Amino acid sequence: MGTKLTTRERFARMYEHREADRVPILDSPWHSTIERWMAEGMPNEDYVGYFDLDRVGSIGVDNSPQYPHKVIEENDEYIIYTTEWGATLRNWKHHGSTPEFLDFTITSPKAWEEAKARMQADDSRIPWDYLKANYPKWVKEDRWIIGNFWFGFDVTHSWAVGTERLLMAMVEDPEWCVDMFNHYLDIDIALMDKVWDAGYHFHEINWPDDMGYKHNQFFSLRMYRELVKPVQKRAVEWAHKKGIKARLHSCGDINPFVPELIEIGMDGLNPLEVKAGMDPVQLKQRYGDKLVFHGGINAVLWDQPEKITEEINRVVPVMKQNGGYIFASDHSIPENVSLEDFRGIINAAKKAGSYE
Repeated sequence: MGTKLTTRERFARMYEHREADRVPILDSPWHSTIERWMAEGMPNEDYVGYFDLDRVGSIGVDNSPQYPHKVIEENDEYIIYTTEWGATLRNWKHHGSTPEFLDFTITSPKAWEEAKARMQADDSRIPWDYLKANYPKWVKEDRWIIGNFWFGFDVTHSWAVGTERLLMAMVEDPEWCVDMFNHYLDIDIALMDKVWDAGYHFHEINWPDDMGYKHNQFFSLRMYRELVKPVQKRAVEWAHKKGIKARLHSCGDINPFVPELIEIGMDGLNPLEVKAGMDPVQLKQRYGDKLVFHGGINAVLWDQPEKITEEINRVVPVMKQNGGYIFASDHSIPENVSLEDFRGIINAAKKAGSYE
């Protein structure tokens, strides 16, 4: 194939399990990584344009209880603040990491009912001005456009309730958990229906629901089937009724859940976290005709040019067979990756991911 395709065409072919000009490249560095690259010569924060990666459009809505955002403490290293989900967290300014969660507002079914009453699907929760300003450009550039959902186990425990509290509740009060999972999704769907009906269409939905950690999962397969899977299935069915795709981001070792995801019709899976126990080559060999895989390039090696090039040349030729692959790290791009290292990675990815 001698013709250079647009990003939308590349993604569409991957989901059709067909070859393109090359595999799409969609990844995300930490903010501290971008700071480093700019210090090393990148002119601005637009790393996608700088490295000629695939540009996508992104649509998000606000399904939160809209608790007030307040800064509690701030210095040169970090900021402590409250979020729209009622969490109090510490975020590091110049170090790439997940926030440190210090406190939560939604700590009981009663507190949840108060939060739930604040979560309404009104138009003010949709970024209409952002869509009006950006959507025509996305269409003109033939970008792949993603609708971002926010629901499920991961965002409930990490951003709203607390990990231990939610895990205990999944055993002791599963009805409360299912109500939270479903209500998040209800508001997502109601708001995204408004977006869609206003003419702002997208090609897939994507949402984060980390269900595993290193060589294990947060809950059993039985609990997944009872509490989480039915909610994920609703999201997938909604997407398919729109004629679009559904892609899940789930860190950790989720090997036992992969056949379940296929059963509910999931189209894509990210990030295939190698250090946690996900083997992208094995996954491709087992399920490559059923799932599009996104990621699977071990982030631990990204600051070691020879090793990461070797890994890309080992993994990508297998993953790209018959389409069905989007290149990315198996996590976010860490700040120990220099601008020059990343340039080498992208060059290697484009070469190994070419169908020419």
